[in-house]
Amino acid sequence: MAKAIIKRILDASVYDVAAETPLDHAHTLSSRLGSPLLLKREDLQPIFSFKIRGAFNKIRLLADSGVTGVVTASAGNHAQGVALSARHLGLPACIVMGRATPQIKVDAVARLGARIVLHGDTYDEAAVHATSFATETGFAYVHPFDDLDVIAGQGTVGMEILRQHTGPLSAVFVPVGGGGLIAGVGTYVRYLRPDVKIIGVEAEGAASMTHALAAKRRVRLPLDTLDLFADGTAVRQVGKESFRLARRCIDEMVTVNVDEICAAVKDVFDDTRVLAEPSGALAVAGAKRHIADHGPMANACVAIVSGANVNFDRLRHISERAESGEQREILLGVEIPEEPGSFLRFADHIGSRAVTEFNYRFDASASTRPARVLVGIQTTDDGDRRELIRSLARRYQVTDLSDNELAVLHVRHMVGGRSVGIAGEQLYRFEFPERPGALLEFLTRLGDRFNITMFHYRNHGAAEGRVLAGIALQRGDRGPFKNLMQSIGYRHWNESDNLAYRMFLD
Repeated sequence: MAKAIIKRILDASVYDVAAETPLDHAHTLSSRLGSPLLLKREDLQPIFSFKIRGAFNKIRLLADSGVTGVVTASAGNHAQGVALSARHLGLPACIVMGRATPQIKVDAVARLGARIVLHGDTYDEAAVHATSFATETGFAYVHPFDDLDVIAGQGTVGMEILRQHTGPLSAVFVPVGGGGLIAGVGTYVRYLRPDVKIIGVEAEGAASMTHALAAKRRVRLPLDTLDLFADGTAVRQVGKESFRLARRCIDEMVTVNVDEICAAVKDVFDDTRVLAEPSGALAVAGAKRHIADHGPMANACVAIVSGANVNFDRLRHISERAESGEQREILLGVEIPEEPGSFLRFADHIGSRAVTEFNYRFDASASTRPARVLVGIQTTDDGDRRELIRSLARRYQVTDLSDNELAVLHVRHMVGGRSVGIAGEQLYRFEFPERPGALLEFLTRLGDRFNITMFHYRNHGAAEGRVLAGIALQRGDRGPFKNLMQSIGYRHWNESDNLAYRMFLD
């Protein structure tokens, strides 16, 4: 079986449109990690993603067989690969994308001459529509990852890595979505260099390969738990063919959170001056997590920077979370005396560290209570972080809110008001697919039966819209409100007992 896919990889035709990308030494990051890290620069492809390899290899074979056109469903990078490949080979192409696809990817596909259809909020919904279109038109469906010819095209990345680095190699870190890249790269590297570890990396909220390997079968992640932040790898279920190959060559899986991904985007930028998309920085985030957990590797390791199609608007969100990912920023809720000079003394205890934000509002009705401030502080490392908390805790009541999603996403932008005389207020946090008109759609579905007592929405340019809302629920309202939430279908959490809410907004 391995020999068959190896032959497909060796026979793969990708270089009519794809480039052989460099393997660059990440000097700054290597120094910090104490372990040599090489970056396989797939962000330098003509479409800024490795996806051109598999798409062209498949479509070239389809063109040779006489197909009249091609269709696919894609979050964006595979779409660009299909569009460019079809144009190069003189075939019409139709691309079905989810409505939440970043505009930069939609525009890129349009420039390549493909017909674009925006359908559904998830890849699955777009894929169903694309399959129906293929049946109706007779076009060939080009799967983004669950196809042996696509996998073979992606496998040329592994072929280049081993050709470019002939010395000792400890591991190759590979981002995982549907599994096509790790199936191709892993199979090739394992066959020629069985001593090299193949380590897959997934976002915590989209770990379909991790769950599949644990269950020893493909599993389908629930839609309401799927994290779309790293949209290029946000796949509910890995492919049948890719899982069949990947399970034989993957040594380990690593999962990383949003903050770690954002920090890895910054790391790639620091070493290359390239802005990787979240999925493109996954492997770097995984390498950092693995080394932090297990220590430096004996030899160099490779992380595949798989793409750089990042929506510029998302940089606000990425930059904001990057400091948390490196634990360079700490977000604290601190109680200080409500008296003149308190702020000065508090600032003196912080010392020379940079304060990233300081939120406070005087409450005349609570002059006998301590003042509560929400403060962001830059720290140098985990030791500095712990020492700062210990030092402040000797003088003040301190709560570390750095990992509190409510505090990080909403409360830090809202400090300054409290509920006064509002009976039955419940706090809910919502996520919904972000697209033009999404906030209006959310409010329309919420309706006007229930009184909104607090509302915060901030467009981060991310794949999900995030809302924090206070809802006044009177006697008899809880049942109907629960039914309404179930009918809306958006992910939501009751945050009424969240400490950040109690400290600053209640």
